[in-house]
Amino acid sequence: MALEMISRFRGSRFAFPLAALAALAMLFISETSYQHASGALDDLGAMGAARQSILELRRAVTDAETGERGYLLTHRREYLEPYNRALAEVAKELSKLNAYYAKNAAAEPLVRQMTQVVDEKLSEMRITLDLYDQGKQRAWQDLLLSNIGKEKMDGLRTVSDELLRLENAAIETHRNGVYETLLLSRIGVTAMTVLLLIALYLYLRQAAALVRQREDLQRETQAERDGLELVVGRRTAQLTELAQHLQTIREDERNRLARELHDELGALLTAAKLDLARLKSRLGALTTITPELGERLTHLSDALNDGIALKRRIIEDLRPSSLDNLGLTAALEILLREFGGRAEIEVVRRLENVKLSGAGQLTVYRLVQEALTNIVKYARATRVEVALEMRAGRAMISVRDDGVGFDPNKPSSGSHGLLGMRYRIEAQGGRMHLTTAPGKGTLIEATLPEAMVAAPAVPAVPVAPTAVPELENAAMSGTPAR
Repeated sequence: MALEMISRFRGSRFAFPLAALAALAMLFISETSYQHASGALDDLGAMGAARQSILELRRAVTDAETGERGYLLTHRREYLEPYNRALAEVAKELSKLNAYYAKNAAAEPLVRQMTQVVDEKLSEMRITLDLYDQGKQRAWQDLLLSNIGKEKMDGLRTVSDELLRLENAAIETHRNGVYETLLLSRIGVTAMTVLLLIALYLYLRQAAALVRQREDLQRETQAERDGLELVVGRRTAQLTELAQHLQTIREDERNRLARELHDELGALLTAAKLDLARLKSRLGALTTITPELGERLTHLSDALNDGIALKRRIIEDLRPSSLDNLGLTAALEILLREFGGRAEIEVVRRLENVKLSGAGQLTVYRLVQEALTNIVKYARATRVEVALEMRAGRAMISVRDDGVGFDPNKPSSGSHGLLGMRYRIEAQGGRMHLTTAPGKGTLIEATLPEAMVAAPAVPAVPVAPTAVPELENAAMSGTPAR
């Protein structure tokens, strides 16, 4: 039943206003109790001081009477010192009592009566001392032996006892008030403690529910994330396989195109060059008679030579035969030498022999080729450094230029070449790192495993067992083939 009420209270829209109202009520009770208790304690302190003043007044009057009797019996002046001090104390205590009871209707008449009795007692002592000093021994002795002094002291005791009784009653009343205040505070603290325990229970219960809800949400999120990661992994694997397939198809297509250019176009250009050489040999006499004919034949020969050179350069770009015939280091030497002469850029190279598979060598060659292409297009560099070395069982390749650089975090439509480089390296089990900044040049670093087992390299351009290369060289030199 209690738990059901607590649950209803927690779910009610009046829960917070009621809790706030209860807190304000407890704050009001606590502050009121404090003010009442502090005021009662102050009053008790003042009452204690008044009691002390009453007792001090009685003691001072007694001391004054003792000093008077000592002087009368011994006639020694030092007994008057306690008497005089007692008179000063009496005056001081009477002043305190009159100020304290000035607004107390019940005690103020008693204070006036006590003041009168004290004055009469002091007057009786002064008269006795005056008679003693005047030598009227009979007179001061009769006055001393009379009951006037005793009556005055009895009156003082009676009045002071009555005042003490009033103070005791007031003190008891204030003490009861303090006890009531403490009891109220105790009840308030107990109620607040109960409320806090209830609030703590509700908070812990709500926190536990939130924790369970968060854990359930995390489990659901994790399950969704795992599912998404599985889907992404499967899609990534499919895309990687597709990209590798497309890359293989691209290299196969390049290889096929290079083969066709080498076989078909090479044969046509060579045949045309050889036919031109035969014509020149047959028309040798006419070329001397008709210079224009000789110039046309020479121009046609140069055009055919340029076509053969262009064909060879295109074939080398499609599939570098030097890579298969001479190795990676020599192929990079040829690539860098031709790049430096063509682009008029200083090339510094440090190339070592590395142990890589055919696919790995082709990957390194394509990376350097793509980097040089980007340098020509975008970098506006004057110096290029290329390094190839083995380090800790891995082939390290780096290409650095002193060009304008760029911001790698800024999206650019011309970054497909870099993505292609990175994909080629990662597809071969390597890593690539790019370091660049505007005005700081660009550094491309890549590593590949040594002698890695990878997909077989695209086969080199096969050269048919014919005399076509020999015929090309003979044709370009202008010598008829035998």
